[in-house]
Amino acid sequence: MNCSFATEAGALVSKRRPEPEADWRIGPLSFLLAGLIRALAATVRLRFHDQQPIRELESAQQPFILAFWHRHLVLMRYAYRGNRMNVLVSQSWDGELTARTLERLGIGTIRGSSSRRGAVALREALRCARAGSDLAFTPDGPRGPLRAVQPGVVLAGAMTGHPVIPVAIAASSSWLLRSWDRMLVPRPGSRVEVVYGESLRIRREEAIVETSLRLGEALSRVEERAEAIAAGST
Repeated sequence: MNCSFATEAGALVSKRRPEPEADWRIGPLSFLLAGLIRALAATVRLRFHDQQPIRELESAQQPFILAFWHRHLVLMRYAYRGNRMNVLVSQSWDGELTARTLERLGIGTIRGSSSRRGAVALREALRCARAGSDLAFTPDGPRGPLRAVQPGVVLAGAMTGHPVIPVAIAASSSWLLRSWDRMLVPRPGSRVEVVYGESLRIRREEAIVETSLRLGEALSRVEERAEAIAAGST
C-alpha cells in the first residue's frame, strides 16, 4: 500500500530533512504515533460489518489483498486480524515514518510506490504473497489523486490470483485532517464502523483500466455504506 498517515506529523518538523533512514527523529515519532493509535483504538467502539468472508480467510490462512482509500488508514490496522500482512509504503520521509509506525503495530512493509521503485516493489510484494503473506494497498496513495485507483493493486491481484477485499471505515464523530486526502481520524469515544465489500477476483487477461474503475467503484460503495451506518441512516 502506498501509505503515509504521517503527513501531519511530518509537517511539524523542519522542512530541511536528512535522508529518511538517517533521520533520528523518525524513531521517537514512530513510537509516539504507534502509541497514539493504540490509545485511540482503545477508546473507540469498533463494529464490523460483512466480516465473515475475511475472517474465514484469516482463519484458514488463505492469502488475500486488502484495499482501502488512503484517508481510512489511521485505524485500518484493526480491520485485520491475521498475523502475516505486508503493506506497500512509499520511500519518502513520510513513508519511512509510516513504515516504522506500522512495524511497531505488527505490520510488515515493502518500500516503493507508483513513482519510485514501483516495479521492484511489486516484485517484492509478489514474492511475499507467494510465501503466504497477505498484502494491503491504498490504491490512491501516497499522494493521490484522491479516490483514483493506481494499477499496483490490480496487477498484484491478477498476478497472484488472490481475492481483493475492499474495506472502509467511518466514525460517528471524527476529525478530518487538512491533508490532500482529508484523512479521517475518529474522535475518542466514537463509534467506528468497519465495512467489508465483496471480494474481487482479477483475471490476468482483464484490462487494467476497466478493472481499476471496477475496484474504485467497489471501494466507494463500501465507503458510502460505512458513512451511512455511522450516521445512523441504515
